[in-house]
Amino acid sequence: MIIDSSTMESEDEESLLGQESEDENSELSDSELQEAFAKGWLKPGMNVLVDKTKKHVNNVEGLKQCLAGFRKDLPWAERLDMTNLPAEDIIYKAEGKKPAVKNVDVNPDDDFQREMFFYRQAQATVLDALPLLSKHGIPTKRPDDYFAEMAKSDQQMQKIRKKLISKQLILEKSEKAKKLREQRKFGKKVQVEVIQKRHKEKRDMMTAVKKFQKGMTDKLDFLDGDQKKPKEPSQAQNKVAKDNKKGPNAKRKYKDQRFGFGGKKKGKKWNTKESHNDVSGFRAKVANAKGAKGAKKGAKGGKQNKRPGKSVRKKTKSRS
Repeated sequence: MIIDSSTMESEDEESLLGQESEDENSELSDSELQEAFAKGWLKPGMNVLVDKTKKHVNNVEGLKQCLAGFRKDLPWAERLDMTNLPAEDIIYKAEGKKPAVKNVDVNPDDDFQREMFFYRQAQATVLDALPLLSKHGIPTKRPDDYFAEMAKSDQQMQKIRKKLISKQLILEKSEKAKKLREQRKFGKKVQVEVIQKRHKEKRDMMTAVKKFQKGMTDKLDFLDGDQKKPKEPSQAQNKVAKDNKKGPNAKRKYKDQRFGFGGKKKGKKWNTKESHNDVSGFRAKVANAKGAKGAKKGAKGGKQNKRPGKSVRKKTKSRS
């Protein structure tokens, strides 16, 4: 077979020329369309897509054939299908009332009514299905010696158990560490409180020693610091004790003893009920001024109650 090269070249040229002519035509067509749009020849609504009307086919015979094809005439024990209306409302029936909502009047948008409808329908199904199951000899309760194989193997369950145990141990360790940290914090807090308490006891003891040295108190209770101290009274008890306490405090007594009482002096020698009833210092001889026999008052040998002089009285007063 001989192929002429000149014929092949001419065919190629024609194909190229055809492509160029198509491009030119397409360019020309685009330009023409643009010119037509600019001149207003192209208007909306000229080209409208029209959907084809869908033809609905109701092939009753074909549907019946399909239904007969997958229908199987099986006994009820193989099908276990039930179609029931909801059971009667027992509460309304016991009270002798009519049900608030009938089966037809259930509002599908009301969640409570819809769920109650499903619940009562399931009740009616169970009540009708149990006698049928017992009639066909189908057991409805699990036997005591029933053994169900696990979905997972024993090895897989052992792995899961080990993993759970390891997680539990980790949690226990973390809890234990947390408790230890809290105990350390609490121990430090207790230690600080004990040190502060010791410092306070030391300050109180030094204050009591200074008071004793100055003569402000004559009690030595601060030396019994190791012994158990009596329970400190509350603020209310302290207030009551202060109210009931009569006379000056220890500081006032100490100053009175050292510098004298610089208050009221008038009426110091007045007799009172207590001094009148007190006869402990009564002496009959002194009161009756009985001296020697036959001696007159002021005579020698008689016992006299002489008052000390002014200088002696000053000396005794300054000593006291």
